[in-house]
Amino acid sequence: MPTSDPTPATTPAGIDLREGALDVAHRLREAGHTAYWAGGCVRDMLLGREPRDYDIATNAVPDAVLACFPGACTVGKNFAVVIVPWKGLAFEVATFRQDHGTDDGRHPAAISFATPPEDAARRDFTINAIFYDPVDGTVHDYVGGRTDLDARLIRCVGDPDRRFAEDHLRLLRAVRFATTLDFAIEPATADAIRRHAPSIARISIERVRDEFTRTLLEARQPGQALRLLDELGLLEIFLPEVSALKHQDQPPEFHPEGDVFTHTAMMLDAMQERSAVLAYAALLHDIAKPATAFHDGQRLRFHGHAEHGARMAEKILRRLRLPNRVIEEVTACVGRHMRFMDVQKMRRATLRQLVGSPTFETELELHRLDCLACHGLMENHDYLCQARDAFASEPVLPKPWINGRDLITLGLPPGPRIGALLKTAYELQLEGNLPDREALLAHIRTHLAP
Repeated sequence: MPTSDPTPATTPAGIDLREGALDVAHRLREAGHTAYWAGGCVRDMLLGREPRDYDIATNAVPDAVLACFPGACTVGKNFAVVIVPWKGLAFEVATFRQDHGTDDGRHPAAISFATPPEDAARRDFTINAIFYDPVDGTVHDYVGGRTDLDARLIRCVGDPDRRFAEDHLRLLRAVRFATTLDFAIEPATADAIRRHAPSIARISIERVRDEFTRTLLEARQPGQALRLLDELGLLEIFLPEVSALKHQDQPPEFHPEGDVFTHTAMMLDAMQERSAVLAYAALLHDIAKPATAFHDGQRLRFHGHAEHGARMAEKILRRLRLPNRVIEEVTACVGRHMRFMDVQKMRRATLRQLVGSPTFETELELHRLDCLACHGLMENHDYLCQARDAFASEPVLPKPWINGRDLITLGLPPGPRIGALLKTAYELQLEGNLPDREALLAHIRTHLAP
């Protein structure tokens, strides 16, 4: 253990998770059972990090655990896990076990109760297979996990081929742990990941999505995580469109950093305040460059890659089954990201609409990352920040003064021209040169209506 304990993890309500985990262990001990903290919480404690949650491992069988905690419930006795409620929280209490076979590459076909060393031997990585007795403060390490913590290595427990065959999701978890903790993946484990990479296709896309999203949001350098996924052969299995970006060259005068994959990884690494929308927008903003690339005799060009990219991004995100809100916002950011090139030439009305967009702040940050990862020029970003501040004291997108009925009253027949005129009328309103609704209607009657 570290010389001083890390700050206890707490919920937003201020409840001490460590206190709850200690209470659960004490109650099991008082009933005559062994009770250890297990897995990620022990790893984090040994690293001096604040655990996000606590799992308890015990020799008590599920029925005995249920007897100790009124209100507890099982989540499938086959997996020997009991959910114990505590002051509005919930702790997982798992019986020491061995796993036998797998039917789906994710869950064991059968289990049997076991000893702590046998339980440690069936876990994924050595650093996640260490037990800690919170009552007497002893660490129980049967698989060399502390040595790998000191060496900053992700290593499978035992035979890596067997570990990945038991649970294919461990392939992605290895990358998440490595890039979140800034560890290296031990060579034999990395080689096994490459051999088993196609197995990712057998995992539910929701599980893959969740692991990948956590990696984007939690990795110290998400761009490096993307590179590692590609090097290990995983990225091409579930995101082949992103893997293909590494083959797409760009004009060096605008992109001295190199190909589109390098540019994308650099953007991800530069993220500060992270969100799923920003991460996926950065990941997919240039996704259509390979499909739209052509050489005009002077240099490479990618006409329409933003609009085409928005369609590709929507298809990819729906395949990953992300929430509709995330899909809509990412698609909007991808489809509009090239508008930022011309912001200093925009009419005031167009600029106000841009700044008033619900996704403007994300688009602005995406533009900043885009610039940082290539030419480094920030004039348009600074201009937009000034425009946003200038518009802050006035309504960015006021209610339109006129509607379709007003135009029909002027004698225009219903049809597509109504929509086009409404757009023009709203831009005139935002320009601020006409004082009110009546003046706008008079202008339309004189200059625009037939």
